[in-house]
Amino acid sequence: MAELNSSPLHQVHLDAGAQMTDFAGWSMPLRYSSDKAEHQAVRQRAGMFDLSHMGQIDVSGPQAAEALDIAFVSAVSRLRVGRARYTMLVARDGGILDDLIVYRLDDHEFLVIANAANRLTVLDEITRRSRGLQAAVVDRTPHRALIAVQGPAAVSVLASLLPVHLEDIRYYAATLTELDQTPVLLARTGYTGEDGFELSLPAKGATRIWNLILDAGGTEVEVCGLAARDSLRLEAGMPLYGQELGPDITPYEVGMGRLVHSDRQFVGAEALAERAAAGPRAHLLGLTGTGRRAARQGYPVHHDGAPVGAITSGVLSPTLGYPIALARLQRQYPPGEVLEVDVRGSLQHMEVVELPFYRRPT
Repeated sequence: MAELNSSPLHQVHLDAGAQMTDFAGWSMPLRYSSDKAEHQAVRQRAGMFDLSHMGQIDVSGPQAAEALDIAFVSAVSRLRVGRARYTMLVARDGGILDDLIVYRLDDHEFLVIANAANRLTVLDEITRRSRGLQAAVVDRTPHRALIAVQGPAAVSVLASLLPVHLEDIRYYAATLTELDQTPVLLARTGYTGEDGFELSLPAKGATRIWNLILDAGGTEVEVCGLAARDSLRLEAGMPLYGQELGPDITPYEVGMGRLVHSDRQFVGAEALAERAAAGPRAHLLGLTGTGRRAARQGYPVHHDGAPVGAITSGVLSPTLGYPIALARLQRQYPPGEVLEVDVRGSLQHMEVVELPFYRRPT
């Protein structure tokens, strides 16, 4: 068996008694205490996550923006310095190879954050698609760490540590700063449905920064694993690659056609134009149920006794107290429509609802 990659914070997790798991070839913390406790900490106070398994790819040079315009479905060149954009990398047939975030650090410098499982695919595709252009593509993942602090107390936890006014940083904006003399890219982004920040920093400073944040947060911050991250993102209606997204799905099948800037050329543009004209072949919808039994990935969905699709993600929502699920279905159903889900041999009624399932209080 291939040896698992280790986060720069690996020993920190072991010392904290984390239950570790193999995730996309990385040894990462699944949980420290209980999934529900960690989930609720993020909703009520603040949770801290190690995301160092995520790919961090630098793209720089006089034609870096042009290279990323060709690579992604969104026009990255239209990003202002200091802003970020959620976008997708698709194959020539329009299938999603990864969903990712691009940060514009300078006129000719960008940071791409890719899913761990797709990091090498993203690296290879950007390199291939930028061939002939003045753009350098470098994988910084082995030398970087990524830490997220998410939740209503995130601002107060980080405020005393950073020499910037956090309230001035808008959602999907980023700034270069420092924390305890360590250079940090601080971004107001996240995958939990809560306010929060993600900090990209050198790997060698990760353990010190992790402990500084814990000390500054005290009882307001709790370390969290991948299990809580998954239930949080599902409550927020956010898709996960390998479940809602994949190479057999285009952005239009997951309601993300808005990401496709069709007034320009990029790899996969022709296929996506055809899909936009023909209409999606599937629909991603939110479902809610009653009781305590969650509908899990792969469970069949029926309407009037006929199969119409399958669950892609499902959980008993820790925040809401009832089952929620995302489902890929053959047709669109309006909110309020009742479908049947085969939950381990028993049909369970679930109602179509608008996403997200949970919105943070304003």
